[in-house]
Amino acid sequence: MRTRAARKDGPMTTPQVLMCRPTYFTVSYRINPWMRPEEHTDTDLALRQWDTLYATYRDLGFGVELVDPLPGYPDMVFAANGGTVIDGIAWTARFRHTERAAEGPAYGAWFARHGLTVREASAVNEGEGDVLLVGDTIYAGTGFRTDPVAHAEAAEVFGREVVSLQLVDPRFYHLDTAFAVLDPAGGPGSVAYLPSAFDDASQEVLRFRFPDAVIASEDDASVLGLNCFSDGRTVVHAPQAEKFAADLAERGFGTVAVDTSELRRGGGGIKCCTLELRPDREA
Repeated sequence: MRTRAARKDGPMTTPQVLMCRPTYFTVSYRINPWMRPEEHTDTDLALRQWDTLYATYRDLGFGVELVDPLPGYPDMVFAANGGTVIDGIAWTARFRHTERAAEGPAYGAWFARHGLTVREASAVNEGEGDVLLVGDTIYAGTGFRTDPVAHAEAAEVFGREVVSLQLVDPRFYHLDTAFAVLDPAGGPGSVAYLPSAFDDASQEVLRFRFPDAVIASEDDASVLGLNCFSDGRTVVHAPQAEKFAADLAERGFGTVAVDTSELRRGGGGIKCCTLELRPDREA
């Protein structure tokens, strides 16, 4: 299902993103509450759903690059965790769990081959899963995966303000499962979030910085509705997040529903499959 609405009349930057085909996707271990290896995973269905997401991005005019999947690394489809790219600088990921450890170097090698300035991470961080840019400010999650000291490292690498947010619900183990960037340029109404996924102090920060945010429901967050991707005008989201889609339309966003329910068995959704490649501002 698809609706469109032009939220802004001015120029906007077309997203350039990196994706990884789920050739080897399955759920063979458990490192988050969504994963149940005892249940059957339909890899063919995951591939079809991913293909639809890829085609949707191309239809929206996004530039889409692909990294080759590695055999034996079923979570590599979740490209957002592979690093963070801002201003042409690629800060590599260092995964907390050994099951995903080889993904960091694989994405780092792709960054280097494609002319990005690679900065090797020293602290545990899981890329854009926990590092999201809104306007000129980085919002960084911690609590389950990314180490808090990585937030200071991100500030040094990118030369930007980093605001730390503490996650408290293990279902929302990465920031991008509980906090969505709707308008990358920032400003009023530029994000959506689930308050209960954060501790009290972080909720205060979010209320202060984003008084006009879209407040997601528990039902919509529980189908990874907040794990969406937006170019500032159109939000690609899970079809199961019906109230969220209605709220977005009310705010003037276009919406495109893409089902990634099979990939959700691994704990990821649309944003998890999408790593944004932000070029140097002077390029």
